[in-house]
Amino acid sequence: MRWRILRKLRNPADAFLFLRIFCFAITVPTLLRLKLPKLQSLLEPRGASSTPQPAKVQKIISYVDPVLQVGRPLVQSGCLTRGLTLYYFLRRAGLDVTVCFGMGKERGEFAGHCWLVKDGEPFMEAKDPRPVFAVFYSFPRGTAVPVSLQSTDHGRHQTDEKPY
Repeated sequence: MRWRILRKLRNPADAFLFLRIFCFAITVPTLLRLKLPKLQSLLEPRGASSTPQPAKVQKIISYVDPVLQVGRPLVQSGCLTRGLTLYYFLRRAGLDVTVCFGMGKERGEFAGHCWLVKDGEPFMEAKDPRPVFAVFYSFPRGTAVPVSLQSTDHGRHQTDEKPY
C-alpha cells in the first residue's frame, strides 16, 4: 500500500527526483548535528535565484510526504525532515520560501516545530503553527521573519536579540 506512489513515477526524471528526495531525507538527522548557520549555508542554493518552475514545484510537493512514508525506517518522519527536505528542493526549484524553527508549549509540554513560510504565511501546514510556536531561528538569513510569525503574544516578550 505505501509503495503505491512508485506507480506514479512516469519517467526516469520523476524516478530520479524521487530518489534524490529520498537520499536527502535520509541525511537530515546528520545535517541536524550542525550549527544552524552552517546548516543554512549547506541548504541554500548557490547562485542567483531562478524563476519558479510550477511543474517541478508541484512534483516536489507531491513526492516529499510519500518519501517520508515509503522511506521508513531509513527516513525519519517528522517536521524537521519534512521541512528541511521541502526547503532544500523548493528553493532549488526557484520557490521563495523560508524555513522557521519554533518552540512553544503544546499540551503543557515544551515542543519544537519546523515549518515553511511563503509570502508571509505558513506553507503546506495543515494547521497554522504561529499561535503555538515562537520562531527562534529562520533562514534564509537575509529574510526578515515578520512579527506575525514570531507568535501571538500569549505573554511572551518579543526581542530583537540574536538567539545565540
